[in-house]
Amino acid sequence: MELSQYWKILRRRWLIAVIPAIIVLFAGVMTYRPAPTVYNAGVRFIVGQPPGPAATDSDEQRYYNWLTSEYIVNGLTDWVRGGKFAEAVSKYLGTQGYDIPAGAIQGGLAADNTRSMMTISLTAGDPEQLARMLDGVIIVLTEDNAEALPQLGGETAILTQLDQPDINPIATGIRNQLDLPLRVILALLVGLGLALLAHYLDPAIRDRAELEEIGLSIIGEIPREGRERR
Repeated sequence: MELSQYWKILRRRWLIAVIPAIIVLFAGVMTYRPAPTVYNAGVRFIVGQPPGPAATDSDEQRYYNWLTSEYIVNGLTDWVRGGKFAEAVSKYLGTQGYDIPAGAIQGGLAADNTRSMMTISLTAGDPEQLARMLDGVIIVLTEDNAEALPQLGGETAILTQLDQPDINPIATGIRNQLDLPLRVILALLVGLGLALLAHYLDPAIRDRAELEEIGLSIIGEIPREGRERR
């Protein structure tokens, strides 16, 4: 089928093509709610353990000191990503009079590490709650990490906080901005498909080309009123 024929079909059945898009657009506008503001804060730590008593010279001391720190950071990162850490933070916040469930903490918590440096990132919808949660994370991480590292023999790993957390709003993602336009485009494509389907199922003959396709001879044609006037 030539493009001109598709154009004739869509001109004839344009209403079927646009109705789904109009419905989706209307429903999207009526139910639109701006995305809530989300806040994020992050803080970095560096781990530095004192050398063990078995070290004899300064080079050996520095080597094992850094090597131990890297192992500790790996263990702490795994601990922070787990549910027990979020439960510990929730329990600590409860003692401070803040009822924040562990699921809310773990859902917005992320941890990463590079050598002996550890980065904590926390996300929440309320900046005040985020500040409380981050305070709890820092306290539990720096003061209650002995249980997470049994290889230290009950000693607490030494973490140095490198910077103060800065709470910032997170910009709305492009996915939220394109959600409605993409749905309208999909609905328009569906409408085009329905228009072509309606033409395929319609038994009526509307122009001489369709008669010629089925092998019938045309003996006369009554022009439209607009054509007679021209």
